Amino acid sequence: MTRALSVAGVGRRYRGHQALADVTFTIDSPCIAGLVGRNGAGKTTLLRILAGQEFATAGSVHVFGARPLENDAVLRRMILVREDQIYPDLKVRHAIAAASLLYPNWDADLAGALLDAYELPPNRPIKKLSRGMRTALGIIVGLAARAELTLFDEPYAGLDAVARTLFYDQLLADYTAHPRCIVLSTHLIDEAAALLDRVLVIDRGRLVLDSPTDDLRGAATTVTGPAGGVERFVAGRTTLSRHTMGSQTRAVMVGRLDERDREFADHLRLRLEEVTLQQLAVHAAELQDRPGPTTAKAS
Repeated sequence: MTRALSVAGVGRRYRGHQALADVTFTIDSPCIAGLVGRNGAGKTTLLRILAGQEFATAGSVHVFGARPLENDAVLRRMILVREDQIYPDLKVRHAIAAASLLYPNWDADLAGALLDAYELPPNRPIKKLSRGMRTALGIIVGLAARAELTLFDEPYAGLDAVARTLFYDQLLADYTAHPRCIVLSTHLIDEAAALLDRVLVIDRGRLVLDSPTDDLRGAATTVTGPAGGVERFVAGRTTLSRHTMGSQTRAVMVGRLDERDREFADHLRLRLEEVTLQQLAVHAAELQDRPGPTTAKAS
């Protein structure tokens, strides 16, 4: 595998605001990584730094072993597609033609097929496209570029569920045929979960979770039932949260369950539900707010 991204101690400070602080991770290629966090968490800032479009005020970033900032040889190997992508005053077909000149791995057949799939009129001026159509144009360029590092920043703004499913299907199909490193910034983590090899959660500028997706599936369980039974069941285990209302308690417990655990839960008349990736991301962010040490690794 190739080391696509190496991020060490990256920080970004604006006047009176720390957007990123001590962000450290590596991603090998091929991989589809999900970058997850609330609005304002620092996802877009991080992606812009990775793409060489913004300075880090601390730390270092290497893409395929080199610094991306003002490095044309590296920048031609990557693409960043943003939610608020700005285009010149061009028609759709002109934007596609310009993109084909920028990216050495450009696939014209894929671009044409995606134009048809999203019903995007090639001769329509981009400024007259709906929000969803502009989003589709960004997706087309991002996928057809086949850049070795592809960064999508909330790429489905304005798309309905059917169009988002088309995007996920196309991304997975093209990644399978042409493996590369793709980083997908998203707040719809459960919707995209089947795509992801890796999950990174950012909250308030800090990396609060970094784990292979397979390690997270089944790693936590919500236990609901009579308060006494829940307390017996979770005794000695790590819990992420507990809420009691009347005689009922709901606890989120870390750790995988075996058959004996499930039999014990049945005996105590407890309900068990696997915690989704989205819920885990929320809990990771909540842990960041608690006093005491936190960790950004999961296993």
